[in-house]
Amino acid sequence: MIDDKDKRDKENFMFPHTSYRGEFTPENLMFNANLQEFAQKVSYICNLETNGKIPPQVAYKQIKELWQDIKQSIKNLGLNEK
Repeated sequence: MIDDKDKRDKENFMFPHTSYRGEFTPENLMFNANLQEFAQKVSYICNLETNGKIPPQVAYKQIKELWQDIKQSIKNLGLNEK
């Protein structure tokens, strides 16, 4: 049975987050978290495509969808108005 510490260690390994060092606002912090998640997912998709696990067209479509999500995040957080 996996205990909570092992689970957290695995999650931190698989989904690392870097401390935010920019101008602090709740919106900036939330966008930074969204951006890190975007980068992690794009990295996984690129690795899958590079290793022949998914075709380039599928990788492109998935990354394009993630890009639309990040653009929506900017809009929802009101960051495009600054």
